[in-house]
Amino acid sequence: MAQLITEMVGGEPYHYYPFGEYVVRAPGVCGGRPTFKYTRIEITGTLERLAAGESIHEIVEGYRGRVSHEAIMEVVRLVMTQFVNTFPELGPVDSLGKHRVD
Repeated sequence: MAQLITEMVGGEPYHYYPFGEYVVRAPGVCGGRPTFKYTRIEITGTLERLAAGESIHEIVEGYRGRVSHEAIMEVVRLVMTQFVNTFPELGPVDSLGKHRVD
């Protein structure tokens, strides 16, 4: 996990673990679930909106400037990379199309 960062925001300390420039996990914010930095907007809601067919432009407008196009793209990249990294290695396949155990 990334190193805990502390910044002063509005005169109050804001502690978070960064996943990127825009996505963080902040202790005490939304149960520690990933949010957009400096907000209580969880990334899961954004992904659900994308899956439901909303465009990034519509989502940005819906968040009234609190979340940028770049932030949403970062979420998509982070989730896609994590998903792809969970794929197991595939072994060789024999002439019958069955996986061989070496």
